[in-house]
Amino acid sequence: MDRETQAVRVTWIGLAVNTVLTLFKYVAGFLGGSAAMIADATHSLTDLVTDIVVILGFRIVRKPADETHDYGHGKVEALLAGLCGITLIAAGFGIFWSGTHAIWHHFTGQEIGRPGMIAFVAAIISVVSKEWLYRYTIVWGRKLNSNAVIAKAWDHRSDAFSSIGTTLGIGGALFLGEPARILDPMAAVIVSVFIVRAAIPILKECMDELLEASLCEEHEKVLENLILSVEGIRGTHKLRTRKIGPVIAIDVHILMDESLSLVEAHEISTRVERLLRDNLGTGTYISLHMEPVSYYLPVVPGSFDAPPSGSAGMNSQD
Repeated sequence: MDRETQAVRVTWIGLAVNTVLTLFKYVAGFLGGSAAMIADATHSLTDLVTDIVVILGFRIVRKPADETHDYGHGKVEALLAGLCGITLIAAGFGIFWSGTHAIWHHFTGQEIGRPGMIAFVAAIISVVSKEWLYRYTIVWGRKLNSNAVIAKAWDHRSDAFSSIGTTLGIGGALFLGEPARILDPMAAVIVSVFIVRAAIPILKECMDELLEASLCEEHEKVLENLILSVEGIRGTHKLRTRKIGPVIAIDVHILMDESLSLVEAHEISTRVERLLRDNLGTGTYISLHMEPVSYYLPVVPGSFDAPPSGSAGMNSQD
């Protein structure tokens, strides 16, 4: 089973569970008269939407590179993760508004009804099922190196947190008497904060990829050391990196002795490409620019002064 097919399969499982849970929680929320459960059901409804978006999106991700997309369609994954993050934030603010609205009415004299037992049972079932979905999805997200699947996992975990708060709020309102019924909307407000906090890192990571952010300095140092480990490479500079979905794109200038023939330089660059793909995956995009080391004095691997004025490298794109 290829990567995209497995990602879609994992998402379909989440979609099936979310469908059943959402329907059950809405029924339990309305029959049980619980604002927290209705808010929790609304959060699950956003999961349904993002599940569908991810499934449709992976149909695009799996498409190979074509005439108009030389680097494939991997960035669709980052877009999917971003949509998940935005949906989570929207759901969090919606739940926050609903909860604060109920609390305000409580302090202005409006009575909050006692939630029914069905809402409490639904909250417990939701916690267990969503935590299981999180653990299942996060394992596959990491195996597949998929930001979209990992984002979906945290979507499930945020729903589990939401249901924990809902369980406590409904339980308190159900078993501690009328003064404690405010716990139901308070639980919804507290949970909304956790939902937004879970969404922000997801949104940041996808935006970094869409805006062509480089890999972190530590990862770039590892790449540089890999290149310098190849016999015949005297140094590197102008290293540029970015992510394209699950793969990495690398653009770097490599320095060699100018006495090498074109065939020898090509063989060395081929070994560099093979080493990088062995370590980073066969789908890694690599662009190497060969230059004579004599234009960069003193020779310090990974760090070079600019070439003398008027000088040129092995081609016109120094």
